[in-house]
Amino acid sequence: MTEAAEFSVVVPVHNEAGNVAALVGEIADALDGRAFEMVFVDDASTDDTRARLMALKTQYPMLRVLGHRSNAGQSRAIRSGILAARAPVVGTLDGDGQNDPADLPDLYRQLTRADAPHGLKMVMGRRASRQDSSWKKFGSRFANNIRKRMLRDDCDDSGCGIKVMHRAAYVMLPYFDHMHRYMPALMRAEGHGVEFRNVNHRPRGTGKSNYTNFGRLNDALSDLRGVMWLIRRRRNPGGADEY
Repeated sequence: MTEAAEFSVVVPVHNEAGNVAALVGEIADALDGRAFEMVFVDDASTDDTRARLMALKTQYPMLRVLGHRSNAGQSRAIRSGILAARAPVVGTLDGDGQNDPADLPDLYRQLTRADAPHGLKMVMGRRASRQDSSWKKFGSRFANNIRKRMLRDDCDDSGCGIKVMHRAAYVMLPYFDHMHRYMPALMRAEGHGVEFRNVNHRPRGTGKSNYTNFGRLNDALSDLRGVMWLIRRRRNPGGADEY
């Protein structure tokens, strides 16, 4: 199944031992009947996340487990997974169980539909009803409003982890830490189309978030300047023809 996969699902995880078993099962159920693989990337967890994933490989032969030797962050874990993915279309979702794997088929169909606009390379989720604290939602709204105004990427929810994209388009994007929060802007800077779709959002399963509002804001202000510089310095030839 994995050798002929049409869809790879990449999940970055760090200290999510209590969530991975349920998440693996939900992904398998959501994509039952498709040729797919799951690539879980353990970002140097200090709990038994990796051991629990390895124990699931017998039950789920489409599961692959990658492990970082050192903690490198969510964007690097996503990149490691996508680089290792075998399918031309890749989906991502967070490892805390808040993204609903049941949304993956709809995102995949929207991206690959026959009448999709030319150049459409990514469909990104938009959490219609976030199941987070008021403080966390306030921090996200504040950061999203600044980012959207500065980058004009039409993205209302850059922190939504569930998205589906063409692998070939992703690997051509410039890599930097926290790039997963700027995917629509980076895709559009390359001339690719991006669409959005409302998705389900659930309370966290177990464990605790690896981020804080202040930590996100501090990173976001620095990253935003860098992304604006990258976009200004890119030159798009509109494609290349061989003669």
